[in-house]
Amino acid sequence: MKTFKNIIICTVLTLLFANCKHEAKPEVKTVTTETVSALDPNMRYAKAEFTVEGMTCAIGCAATIEKKIAKMNGVTYAKVDFEKKLAMVEFNESLVNLDLIEKTVTSVADAYKVTDMKTVDHFSVK
Repeated sequence: MKTFKNIIICTVLTLLFANCKHEAKPEVKTVTTETVSALDPNMRYAKAEFTVEGMTCAIGCAATIEKKIAKMNGVTYAKVDFEKKLAMVEFNESLVNLDLIEKTVTSVADAYKVTDMKTVDHFSVK
């Protein structure tokens, strides 16, 4: 019985030590990043500010609207301030216009309404 017990203990210890040698090694991944070039001096850029009515939260509403605007081709900057209900967008005038920005915002959800849209020289808050 004592021999059997020693054999089991040796087997368990051998399995434990053998398993410890196969620890997971960290995986190395190479990630490519996209560099953003400077604004093209040959293009005309405009800035617009407008009020977004109907937002109920900063994470779901304002962030979603901001992402949708930022993904538009020709938009170089987009920020939606939930507390002030203010959206600020900088865009290439040859690719984007105010109507297209408004349609993008209202297409996110029927509850969102764009009001007081105007072009500005400088954003009131950044």
